[in-house]
Amino acid sequence: MVSRVDRDLVQQAQRGDRDAFAVLVRTHGDRLFGVARRILRQIDLADDAVQQALVTAWRELPRLREPDRFEAWLTRILVRICYETSRATRRASIHVVPLELAVEPVSADPAVSVAQRDELERAFERLPPEQRAILVLRHYLGLEPTEIAETLGIPAGTVRSRLHYAHREMRAALEADARLVTAGGRSA
Repeated sequence: MVSRVDRDLVQQAQRGDRDAFAVLVRTHGDRLFGVARRILRQIDLADDAVQQALVTAWRELPRLREPDRFEAWLTRILVRICYETSRATRRASIHVVPLELAVEPVSADPAVSVAQRDELERAFERLPPEQRAILVLRHYLGLEPTEIAETLGIPAGTVRSRLHYAHREMRAALEADARLVTAGGRSA
């Protein structure tokens, strides 16, 4: 639910109030960066994507018809820019950025936790950006499929399908890595 203050700030920013827009940026900036970083997997690309999304939002803000939908609208702009950025940098070198977990797994051996995070990171990296975005919105932001559909402007069925395939691809990648480790362990 959007507060009256947020709605007022959006409406002021729509009329060209830069200070109101700056408050909105401070309010939503960290969340946007977290989403972009998780989709793009590189801090510098995420920072650029957020900046580009904010510039686009400032330019397009007067055309926003529903100020109450500002957060979803801004997230949609960011996710589309992340898709474009990911396609443009597809052949770039891969930089591993640890995936932050909402709740740290309980493990007596810290090496096991690091290994599990590394496995998840490698599996997540293999997903296309559309599936990474769906997983980030679902598991990082905690949005329900209908909220993700509204945010991205796609049908809820598409969201559920992408979630299903993303989870399936993650499982398949984790199982493939486990088979490689098992096979490698036997031959060593």
